[in-house]
Amino acid sequence: MAVFEHTYGPFEGQLTPQWSRFLVIPRHAYRIVFKSKLFTGLFVLSFLCPLVMAVLIYLHHNINALTLLEIGPTNLFPINNVFFRIFTTIQSSVAFVIAVLIGPALVSRDLTNNALPLYLCRPVSRFEYLLGKASVLIVLLSAITWVPGLLLFVFQSYLEGFGWLRYNLWLANAIFFSCFLWIVLLTLLSLALSAWIKWRIAASGALFASFIVPAAVTTMITALFRTPWSQVFNPSMLMQVVTDHLFRLDNSLNLESFVILPAWAGWFGLIVLFAFCIWMLTRKVRAYEVVS
Repeated sequence: MAVFEHTYGPFEGQLTPQWSRFLVIPRHAYRIVFKSKLFTGLFVLSFLCPLVMAVLIYLHHNINALTLLEIGPTNLFPINNVFFRIFTTIQSSVAFVIAVLIGPALVSRDLTNNALPLYLCRPVSRFEYLLGKASVLIVLLSAITWVPGLLLFVFQSYLEGFGWLRYNLWLANAIFFSCFLWIVLLTLLSLALSAWIKWRIAASGALFASFIVPAAVTTMITALFRTPWSQVFNPSMLMQVVTDHLFRLDNSLNLESFVILPAWAGWFGLIVLFAFCIWMLTRKVRAYEVVS
């Protein structure tokens, strides 16, 4: 039958808004992620620390509970910047484990199965594709880091009063930005490594090694030569320096003999690392690949 004899017509249904089309990608990704019992169990356990921290905050303002437990107020851990710094450290460690489990598979599967042309031939740009993949990690890691952290801050402010809130409002900024920078770092590294290493297990190993190996090597160089500048190649130390700066702490590691980077170097190193990961993604995430 000739083409002109067919009766074609435009789609008359409701179109999806252009700005929200990238949300299709994380919606289907969440279904795959939560099918894993290991991930689901780890995700549930990640809320144990916020629960314990909330109990500690509550005990500070409940004399009856302290009397029943025979605990003096002075024996409780004070609710200050160190308290919330410990919270971010624990939750950031859990976020790292979750990123290692699910991050490297986000792009590597599409590259392995040549699925990128199927994505990009639709009304989805490269930026929207990467944003959809990144939002998988950003939403999941936010749910266990800065969201419960700010809820703890609000809980403490409610029990302590407006005066404490006004005096410690900077803590809310420290909680949010320290956690969000860590999430961005994990997300960009996960996507970049999964784009360049198509084997998921190898990409997970590379993401794990990208934090462990530089930490061991640069720590040894710092101890031998008494200079902190090798730490600019250590993502963990960059985040440590930036987070301590946000929480107004000089050295939360309490290592008197260890030379720490200045705060500006930590911020600059993170920005360079972010830019390098974005460059890696733009080089690899394309609708087609030319093999020479």
